[in-house]
Amino acid sequence: MDKTLDEPPTSAVFLDNCHFSQVIFNNVEKFYVPGGDITCYYTLTQHITPRRKDWVGIFRVGWKTTREYYTFMWTPFPSDLSGDSIVQQQIQFRAYYLPKDDEYYQFCYVDEEGVVRGASVPFQFRAETEDDILVVTTQGEVEEIEQQNKDLLKENKELKESCLCLQKQNLGLQEELRLAQEKMKELEGEVCFLQTGNLELRRAQELQAGEMSSAQMNLASIREQNIKLGKENQELQKGLASLRSSCEKLELEGNFLKEENKRLTEQNGCRERELQQFKEHNQEVSSEKEQLESRLKTTLDHMDQLQSQVLNQEKEMENLVRLDHDKTEQLEHLKEENRQLRITLTEQHQNHDLAKELEEKNHLFQILQRKKDEIEEKNLRLRQENNELLMRLSESPDYSAWVAVPSAQVPTRSPESADLLFGNPYNKSLETYGVNMPSVKKCPLCHEVFSDDIGPRQYEEHVRSHILDCPFCDETFQDKQVYDDHVYCHSLE
Repeated sequence: MDKTLDEPPTSAVFLDNCHFSQVIFNNVEKFYVPGGDITCYYTLTQHITPRRKDWVGIFRVGWKTTREYYTFMWTPFPSDLSGDSIVQQQIQFRAYYLPKDDEYYQFCYVDEEGVVRGASVPFQFRAETEDDILVVTTQGEVEEIEQQNKDLLKENKELKESCLCLQKQNLGLQEELRLAQEKMKELEGEVCFLQTGNLELRRAQELQAGEMSSAQMNLASIREQNIKLGKENQELQKGLASLRSSCEKLELEGNFLKEENKRLTEQNGCRERELQQFKEHNQEVSSEKEQLESRLKTTLDHMDQLQSQVLNQEKEMENLVRLDHDKTEQLEHLKEENRQLRITLTEQHQNHDLAKELEEKNHLFQILQRKKDEIEEKNLRLRQENNELLMRLSESPDYSAWVAVPSAQVPTRSPESADLLFGNPYNKSLETYGVNMPSVKKCPLCHEVFSDDIGPRQYEEHVRSHILDCPFCDETFQDKQVYDDHVYCHSLE
């Protein structure tokens, strides 16, 4: 059965993995004459199962792998193939593809997996030599040759007898070989069973090794995640610490603003009482000061408006304080949420939610910061309005004229009215009149009292010397602690 040689086998199995007893090559000559086709006879034993991709190749003696073939032919597939039968096959090699040298070669049967199943004895490709020799013998040599022939016949007879004995022994050995082959089959079955069990064990071991490697990889990834979570936890703790410090500063500023608001309210009350006394005193002044009284009434109306504005500002301050208290409660709630988030961090989940909540807390912190800045701006406006009111009163010519009243006409403050700036105008006791009237030019920030010869410009420069300008924004401050806290908030941004 001829097939094309355009599809050489691709197997390359080493010699150590070959089995040479499953295919037996028959009638192999010692040498073949070059230039003619040769026929290869071989026997398939019951230990091999032929397949359609099996092939027979001619190999040079000393080959190492099945890739070293010189030429090959595909084997014909047996038509009547049974499990335990022995099949005789033959294949013909064309002369064109045979070797042309006189090296030793041999046939090899190779299956489709590249495993050698049988090999022949070595042979050569060379021409048969015929030498014509003329032999001349004598009568004595003939007799000697006849005697040798008789000895050879006798020896041949003995050899035949020994051959019969050997044949009997061979039959016994063949029987033993048959029994050994049957036992070998049983052993091969056991070996196959053990090999299948060994393969299953190897597969189980490979599966366990794969699971072990995947578990180690998972453990390494979990460790890396734990390290990342630890770093994120430290960063979150730092952020929480900064939030706590900011909240404490906001609480301190809120308390300070409450105290400042209370002090401003008391000062506004004192000024309101003083203005009321000043109004009652102006009503008792003579008709020559009617113009001054009308202007003072206008000033008092403006002061009432300012007082109403101060009351409105106080209400707004109360609302802001209440809002600040609500924000403080929210901060406490945020602290509790941060504690719960720290617990969830140990469970190695919800990192994204935690980052989102941290952003919300930062947003709340910014809202509180803006509320604080609004409160500071409102307090600053209140202080500026109070300062403007004091400046207007001090720069008013009627107010200066009233201050310039002779000391004999201005009564001194009694112990009952010691907390009033202008005293009680209804106290007419002679022993309550003083000799000198104290100056009303008093710094609203440091409470320093100035004499009458200090001009308005110098007084204004002194008041402005207490005002602190923020280097980051346009806000101004009069209290050093509030100014420092405000600058610190800018540094946090």
